[in-house]
Amino acid sequence: MNVRKTLSLSIAALALPLAAPALAQTAQPGLHVGATVTDPQGGTVGTITSIDGPNLVLHTDRHDARLPVTSFTATANGVLFGMTQAQLDAAIEAAEARAAAAIQVGAVLHDNTGAVVGPLTALDAETATVRIGANVVRVPRNALQAPNGNLTINLTLAQLQASSVPAPPEAPASAPAPAPAPTPSH
Repeated sequence: MNVRKTLSLSIAALALPLAAPALAQTAQPGLHVGATVTDPQGGTVGTITSIDGPNLVLHTDRHDARLPVTSFTATANGVLFGMTQAQLDAAIEAAEARAAAAIQVGAVLHDNTGAVVGPLTALDAETATVRIGANVVRVPRNALQAPNGNLTINLTLAQLQASSVPAPPEAPASAPAPAPAPTPSH
């Protein structure tokens, strides 16, 4: 399945910037939507499809990756990135695999500060349901990440609590099944 996902990947997991970040919170001059990004050897990495403050989305041949603008260097010849397209695709796929392995019912979700949010109680193809105390909240599965093995979401506990609703009552535990009747022996 070739599903494009936008991932927020930490700079440490991707690449070292090619130059000191002069503008850490805004796009650098020379970075613009539609710009082709190349690696230091001149190979095409991808195309910038959007810029939002300190981050941009880079479209490779297989993925849309949300990355910090400080990971890029604009030059007179174009925009440079410290990884090849294959390296970036591999890093994204490894992050997706870690997230997929970590997204299981019962897994504990952490917010963007590291605080425990609560366990995942249900999953479907698009969403995950998280219990927060007596409440629940549904979040998009593709918003969940697993850097360093911990399941996280880029929201605070307070933001998730504000979006939560009371959990539906749990079904009463069923009585144990009666013991099977003895079978006659001959």
